Amino acid sequence: MESFWLISQMGSTIWVLLLAFSVQIYITTATTDGRDYAALRSLTDEWQNLPPTWTEADPCGDSWVGIECTGSRVTSITLPNMNLVGELSGDIAMLSELQQLDLSFNRELTGPLPGSIGNLKKLKNLILVGCGFIGQIPYTIGSLPQLRFLSLNTNGFTGHIPPTIGNLSNLYWLDMADNQLEGPIPVSNGSTPGLDLLIHTKHFHFGKNKLSGTIPSKLFSSDMELIHVLFESNKLSGPLPSTLGLVQTLEVVRFDNNSLSGSLPLNLNNLTNVHELFLSNNKLSGPLPNLTGMTSLSTLHLSNNTFIPSDFPSWLESLTSLTIIMMGSIKLQGQVPTTFFGLPHLQAVELERNQINGTLVIGTSFTNQLQLVDLRNNKISEFNDAGYNFEIVLVDNPVCMETGKTDKYCQLPSRKSLYSTPQKNCVSGSCRSSQITSPTCTCAYPYTGTLLFRGYTFAEIGNTAPYLSLEQALMKFFQTHQLPVETVSLSDPRKDQFQYLLLDLSVFPYGADSFNRSGISMLAFAFSNQTFKPPKEFFGPYVFSGDKYEHFLDDTRKSKNSSTAIKIGAGVGALVFFLLLMLAGIYAYRQKMRAERANKNSNPFASWDSKKSFGDSPQLKGARCFPFDELKKYTNNFSDACDIGSGGYGKVYRGTLPTGELVAIKRAQQGSMQGGLEFKTEIELLSRVHHKNVVSLLGFCFERGEQILVYEYVANGSLGDSLSGTTLHLVMTICY
Repeated sequence: MESFWLISQMGSTIWVLLLAFSVQIYITTATTDGRDYAALRSLTDEWQNLPPTWTEADPCGDSWVGIECTGSRVTSITLPNMNLVGELSGDIAMLSELQQLDLSFNRELTGPLPGSIGNLKKLKNLILVGCGFIGQIPYTIGSLPQLRFLSLNTNGFTGHIPPTIGNLSNLYWLDMADNQLEGPIPVSNGSTPGLDLLIHTKHFHFGKNKLSGTIPSKLFSSDMELIHVLFESNKLSGPLPSTLGLVQTLEVVRFDNNSLSGSLPLNLNNLTNVHELFLSNNKLSGPLPNLTGMTSLSTLHLSNNTFIPSDFPSWLESLTSLTIIMMGSIKLQGQVPTTFFGLPHLQAVELERNQINGTLVIGTSFTNQLQLVDLRNNKISEFNDAGYNFEIVLVDNPVCMETGKTDKYCQLPSRKSLYSTPQKNCVSGSCRSSQITSPTCTCAYPYTGTLLFRGYTFAEIGNTAPYLSLEQALMKFFQTHQLPVETVSLSDPRKDQFQYLLLDLSVFPYGADSFNRSGISMLAFAFSNQTFKPPKEFFGPYVFSGDKYEHFLDDTRKSKNSSTAIKIGAGVGALVFFLLLMLAGIYAYRQKMRAERANKNSNPFASWDSKKSFGDSPQLKGARCFPFDELKKYTNNFSDACDIGSGGYGKVYRGTLPTGELVAIKRAQQGSMQGGLEFKTEIELLSRVHHKNVVSLLGFCFERGEQILVYEYVANGSLGDSLSGTTLHLVMTICY
């Protein structure tokens, strides 16, 4: 009986091992949480042009492009520039562990932003730059307590700025520029939040929208940490609030191309860290402000306003960091002092369409950085050209109109050759028609796009120094982050009507003629997430617009190899599982046979069947085999209450059969048991004894190491004596 128990234990152990092995196979081949898998499958139902790896069975285990997981949970979806087509499913909210969502530069990703996105409570980065989203920005976006980076610029969003954004207390970057947003700038009022509550946010980018109304004075406070405030190209009106002067951390301020009116607040002088100030193309009035305190100012745009007429401001000479000054059409008069041109970093002076008169004297104190002096359409009557090596424009001044001079400064400047990254001595026509030659003469399909700078500190777009610096910064970034880039190329710098600087960028792949999807995703993310920072010496805030990439490196082979490897692994796992199962079966069968042989030797009744009268079965007359569990039940688990006697052989118990018949059950104790063969012989003999003075044997039990005899029950002393050993011993002696 113990052998059977051992086999059972061994079998359990084997099955536990097999179960553990099968679980391990599952973990190896399927690791993604079921809810996350369902959410991603919902996205695949909505999108076209998915990466090939998205056909695999397990997003986390099969390393879907753009999917990052922590354990079994999806924590990041980064798919910029993947040519996705479709809409964003509301089931995105099922990804409860999602921390980053970047779908930038997928222009055919359209439709509304689902309100359920507010359920992504762990989301930190929401980046949807340059897509085709439309409709209102859902108010639920203010329910993302951990959000730090919110970039929805360059889409087709309409409606108002959700005031609930004011709840995003951890927000660092807020960019909603280049949309169709309208209405007022929201501020808190006691019952609803507003942008004024974002005291830790560094970036307010709201340019190129349709925002209207006045700029609330409550929008700014001394508690704020803003460095960029960009509201250019909207429909804002009214005065510039004096509270703007309280934000000491500001570096770039743009309110140009609006309808602002009134005088500029005097406390702008407090903004000592501002280096770019754009207030052009408004209706500002009153006296020209004294900005002497803005000692970091390098770019000043005040053109096209309605200030009262004034002489050229002498305080400009105190701003020694000035590089660009644009003060056209603001009713300046008098002469420009010669000392002004001696500012150490001055590059461009644009004072066109004013009332500047007299003699223009530039002098000799200027530096070699000066590139442009544009005073067209003024009242300059005299100018002594000393052969200056920078551009001077005096078109539509008396000095040109009344004298008929044809000097260079009396002509509009011709367009200079624009910058383009120089190539080595490459052989033309060596590449296929659809490929582009890199600066190092390799033929490839580069990743291309446009860099748009909302601020910059140099005047002449033909100047090579900023672009060389930008190229070096790009390559250093790519190499530091181990991105597969061989070289970069910049070309066609230009300014648009909003005074943005645009620059075409081509990034060439390393070691191949095109990028795979992961490479494009990493490159695009570097720009959409603003991970790459251009040289601050020349460039301010920027935005990138990636072109559609149609030459992905054939990653189907990799996908097939990955799929094949998984299938082979699963096949090998299944084969090993089957072999282990077969070995376990063989082992169990052999153990069973071994146990049966051992049991047969120790239990002579092992092969006995009471229905047969042949073989090794004992020939019993009237007696039967009782299961041990039944005898326990008949004696109330051999309780003392049923104990009716004992002797050297064991105890005798009174039992009650289901029929109500009483029986005497004699249970042998340890130390007095016979051998199995002896016990068999004894019960064969007792079953044949039938005498009026001898109680009849009704049956026996020989299992679980027990030797039990079941007799008729006789309610007098002779039975007790018999069963206690005296009579039985006498009978056994006689019979033997």
